[in-house]
Amino acid sequence: MINLTIKPYRELDKDELYEILQLRAEVFVVEQDCVYNDLDNNDQEAYHLMARKNGKLAGYLRILPSGTRFKYPSIGRVIVHPSHRKEGIARDIMTTANQFTFDQWESDLIQISAQKYLTEFYQSLGYVIKSDEYLEDGIPHFKMELLR
Repeated sequence: MINLTIKPYRELDKDELYEILQLRAEVFVVEQDCVYNDLDNNDQEAYHLMARKNGKLAGYLRILPSGTRFKYPSIGRVIVHPSHRKEGIARDIMTTANQFTFDQWESDLIQISAQKYLTEFYQSLGYVIKSDEYLEDGIPHFKMELLR
């Protein structure tokens, strides 16, 4: 069973923050072999969605308000622990984050920067590609948007 929790940065305890940063480093830096500055000063403005399975962090993403990373609210750092992939966690956390974002802010649009290999997944959630392919931290991405 998956337990989803959404908290603003100020409500994260030190153990939750450590788990989040550990998972992000494990996947985005080590697994994807990408050296980049994960600590971008946006976490403090974000809501953090954590998916726990048997008490362990199985998935995560952050939700940013308008004007933080993009003009409109955005979702990023979407991640599923390698041992929990193919369990539907990414779909669960994205669906929850989409609804939370539309409910939290008066915006009819969500923007994301999606890794190229995940564009079909995001399209299955209703996102539409809105840019040419570009490199972000050396990885091909597309800007995508979801309308309410």
